[in-house]
Amino acid sequence: MKTENISHPSIYISEQDVYTIRNSAADAEKTGMLHPLQLEVIYKNKWFRLMVPQVYGGQQVSLTNLLHIQEAVSWADGSAGWVVTLCNGAGWFGGFTSPEISPEIFKDEHVCLAGSGAPAGTAEITAHGYRINGTWKYASGIHHATYITANCIITKNGDPVLIDNAPLIRPFIFDRKDVEIIRAWEYMGMMATGSDTFEIKDVEVAANRQFKIDPAAAFIKDPIYLYPFLQLAETTIAVAISGIALHFMDLCREIFAERTKLSRISDQQKALLTEKLDNAETEFSSQRKNFYDAVELSCDAVRNNDNTLSEHLIPVSQASHALAKLSRELVDQLYPLCGLGAAHTGSEINRAWRDLHTASQHSLLVFASSVA
Repeated sequence: MKTENISHPSIYISEQDVYTIRNSAADAEKTGMLHPLQLEVIYKNKWFRLMVPQVYGGQQVSLTNLLHIQEAVSWADGSAGWVVTLCNGAGWFGGFTSPEISPEIFKDEHVCLAGSGAPAGTAEITAHGYRINGTWKYASGIHHATYITANCIITKNGDPVLIDNAPLIRPFIFDRKDVEIIRAWEYMGMMATGSDTFEIKDVEVAANRQFKIDPAAAFIKDPIYLYPFLQLAETTIAVAISGIALHFMDLCREIFAERTKLSRISDQQKALLTEKLDNAETEFSSQRKNFYDAVELSCDAVRNNDNTLSEHLIPVSQASHALAKLSRELVDQLYPLCGLGAAHTGSEINRAWRDLHTASQHSLLVFASSVA
């Protein structure tokens, strides 16, 4: 089902929550993690539980609703939106983790899962489970996490276990106490995401701490857990980026309104500012509509168990890449028109610019879609 129009993300988040998140953003950057007031908003709205199964006390929202909320939080602030996005990605694993351990994991009202999808560790098979060793980078939100997830290469007697001549890789879920956090996030943007490194040394875990991400392996047979992981990841990263781009454009409108009051700005230049921003907003709205339409059609296919699902996934990947690409392009077209204030590292628009150019480096959406 296609959308009639595309709404601004502000309808999915309260004005007070936006104020609290933005008013704390500068302090959050200084500490390198989300501010306690930002976390209060997240816990109040249960934004870390959006994809946690209802049976474990989660929201278990549809993919479309998830994307609207994540785009809205990213519009409020890039770092807050990124942490909510990535930690919800880990929370989605609740559909696949063993029912033996899941109730305990998700019972905390402040539950938050963070981690890494890189196979940067090993899981040696033991008599009672696995022995874990490894170091993983870029674990957004790990300072607020109650549990940690990470991909490991399965080994036996020190050698990789092979499936079809390829190393067997499985995700695991670990107790926070078994993980050492190493401060390592030193980048120009997304400074409050706390996307630091973590390490696990010789930790023994039970066999039920590993799981498999596959619709056939889902314990919860809801459409959100039957949706393919690649497109789930692409769409959630895309809206995190688009939310920041929308924030940037909104700030441009405020800045351009002030600049047009300057006597040194000619009528022609004033008209150029208005034209550039209007065109950018129109083009972006059209691309966002295309994106949400593609997502909704793919969700319908999953809900209806449509055997043509693969045909609907191609447009989703293409729309996700296109949305991320257009976000970068439009922001870079508008940035030179914002004046020197936009280059001040303490300004809100500069933070949005830095966040967007950091988030858009995510490898998942940098290169052209492999299914295009």
